[in-house]
Amino acid sequence: MSSLKELRHILAQSTDTRTAIVCIGNTFKGDDGVAIELYQKLAGKIKPELIDAGTVPENYIQRIIKTAPQVIVIIDAVDFGGPAGQIKIFKPEQIPEVAVSTHVMSLRFFSDMLKRKSNSRIFLVGIQPQQLGLGSGLSKPVVEAVSRLAELFIDTFETDKFSGRQ
Repeated sequence: MSSLKELRHILAQSTDTRTAIVCIGNTFKGDDGVAIELYQKLAGKIKPELIDAGTVPENYIQRIIKTAPQVIVIIDAVDFGGPAGQIKIFKPEQIPEVAVSTHVMSLRFFSDMLKRKSNSRIFLVGIQPQQLGLGSGLSKPVVEAVSRLAELFIDTFETDKFSGRQ
């Protein structure tokens, strides 16, 4: 199953649950800003709790837990050796213990902390960066990945679809 199909399947199962989407990244470091760009495209357009955790996701653990999510989707630039812009889904146990993202706190440690403090299903959506240079902006393959992800999240969680629900 391709990663976008797998993510579509995961999200489709989450439409009737409390979901938190946590975007991690640094817009000053090229493709590391991918999740923050996605956050900006999704803000106000989808039902789930949407969190811009920037470069310090650990500062948002209590806020995430307070929303009592059943599903947590973490989005970040992750160097997993794929072609630039490739999207890959990881379960917490698949995230290496060493930092695979560009941030100080490893994504494994962050997801483990969330798991200990909640009973949530947790997934990491990793986007392969092309370049991480200071002030270089997003590369074309990563911009295309943001567009595909934004379309998928909006199609799944568009606020208009849920306006009559409680």
